[in-house]
Amino acid sequence: MSVRVLVVDDSPTMRGLITAALRRDPEIEVIGSANDPLEAREAIKRLDPDVITLDVEMPNMNGLEFLEKIMRLRPMPVVMVSTLTQRGAEVTVAALELGAVDCVGKPGAGMTAVQAFGDLAEKVKAAARSRVRPREEGRTVDRPQSYRPREDMVLAIGASTGGVEALITILSGFPETCPPTLVTQHMPGTFTRSFAERLDKLSGAVVAEAEDGEPIRPGHVYLAPGGVAHLEMTASATPRCRLVLSEPVNGHRPSVDVLFDSVARAGRPAVGVILTGMGKDGAQGLLRMREAGARTLGQDESTSVVYGMPRAAFEIGAVERQLPLSRMGGAILDLCAAERPRVSM
Repeated sequence: MSVRVLVVDDSPTMRGLITAALRRDPEIEVIGSANDPLEAREAIKRLDPDVITLDVEMPNMNGLEFLEKIMRLRPMPVVMVSTLTQRGAEVTVAALELGAVDCVGKPGAGMTAVQAFGDLAEKVKAAARSRVRPREEGRTVDRPQSYRPREDMVLAIGASTGGVEALITILSGFPETCPPTLVTQHMPGTFTRSFAERLDKLSGAVVAEAEDGEPIRPGHVYLAPGGVAHLEMTASATPRCRLVLSEPVNGHRPSVDVLFDSVARAGRPAVGVILTGMGKDGAQGLLRMREAGARTLGQDESTSVVYGMPRAAFEIGAVERQLPLSRMGGAILDLCAAERPRVSM
């Protein structure tokens, strides 16, 4: 059965490019298009699509306002299609926080539609299989008042589709004394800086894009720059971030497997966490971390937007314990704490 898609964009040219990209996949049927949210609202009622692709900047009501109404009144899978600008990146991160499943950039300078929308069909099909829930309002953040991580402890986290919400949930509860944390989130390159800035505002830790050669310190979270390089941790006496300019692994750059492999080789006390995402990137690397003595956690099926990466890791024995997202942050801090963990494994 094909995935039925509604394309929402105020540009006729862009609607045509998106439609053409999706129709190349025989498993997708574009059932309609809309020029703005008002037209889209009527089309949703009339056509009942499985997935919407949604532009950010549109007349009558912008994409964020419309997305907020969708997620509040009729939650359904939405893939954002955004310009590759700073403003576009900021709005797209806000959309993912509101509950959009994924995002894709519009063609930039020197980029063809085929290059820009090469993975759009797969993202749309993953969105159709995703679990979309009404957004929780007024979530309280409970940070430890006095926390000390175990000496030399390192935390590595990998995520993909649905990872923005998951990482916000986890890192917003991190204190300023959190363990040094390295994060690989599959995300277009122009969006990771805005995502890091958003996390920095929400977390007690200092969150920023990782820089090559930067020392890894407690109280800091290092986010792999999207699309540019793989993030690794060096095995030196003073561990540092290393950005590796090499080919994609498992179809991704940055790759979760590359990060986890580097932590496994470093020989330090470590915790590895694999969160919601499509595919299997990170599964083998998390297994190597566990075999090297690290503690490992995976997000459970019921709270994963897409239970792909956590499933793949769990099925090969890489995950010690699966946990719902609401309990993940506390479990991570317990396992990384200098005192004996409260979490039973």
